[in-house]
Amino acid sequence: MIELLEIDILGVQVFLALIIFAFICELIDSTLGMGYGTALTPVLIIFGFSPLAIVPCVLLSELFTGITAGITHHWVGNVDFKWGSIHLKIALVLAICSILGATIAVFIAINIPSFWLNTYIGLMVLIMGIIIILTLNKEFRFSWKKIIGLGSIAAFNKGMSGGGYGPVVTGGQILSGVKGNNAIGITSLAEGLTCIVGVIVFIITPNVINWSLAPSLVIGAMLSIPFSALIVKNLPTKALKISIGIITLILGALTLIKVFYF
Repeated sequence: MIELLEIDILGVQVFLALIIFAFICELIDSTLGMGYGTALTPVLIIFGFSPLAIVPCVLLSELFTGITAGITHHWVGNVDFKWGSIHLKIALVLAICSILGATIAVFIAINIPSFWLNTYIGLMVLIMGIIIILTLNKEFRFSWKKIIGLGSIAAFNKGMSGGGYGPVVTGGQILSGVKGNNAIGITSLAEGLTCIVGVIVFIITPNVINWSLAPSLVIGAMLSIPFSALIVKNLPTKALKISIGIITLILGALTLIKVFYF
């Protein structure tokens, strides 16, 4: 495992490098509606952490940051989460239909060999990068059926690997007729609500979960939220979306190389 700089904050051991990586990944995620778990999970695998040490901590950190980012996007006007609004309804539908997918995925994740879990993560991340790039300029009519299907598939990805939720849901919303900045805010809130399910399932499983990465990830991710909300409000995201697509492709390829050749 690569050595990381460890520091003590109020009696809690955190890794400075992981705080920085979490900050960058969440900045991208809350700006584009994708990229936190998709980018961070393979990075942590490359660093030498096992999937079952990564996934629950990524889910826990995204629980806090997703909900906080959704509220922040609402405050700055990127999305409307007033009671009864279409944006809130979409977020709640995504979260509700995600329960089954996330639950099934977590139980699979804790009962299969690390080789196959790492392989799935690498392939999933690679495919997500392709999806991000291919859906840049497409527009489709709004469809609740697509929203429900996308929520279930994305939650399965989230429970399996800690990532893959944002690319499916954000890109899928855009393909379903939701505007880009609205889709980003909706994805943030829905992802946070979905992570509640994944965290609960991990807690109630008989396996002993290592939560040592969680403080570093939560601290780094939370620090990025105010910046990302302002970026979404004031800057176009197409160039950043292309960048995260390319980065995701590279990370997926590196993860598969690590699985099969190291």
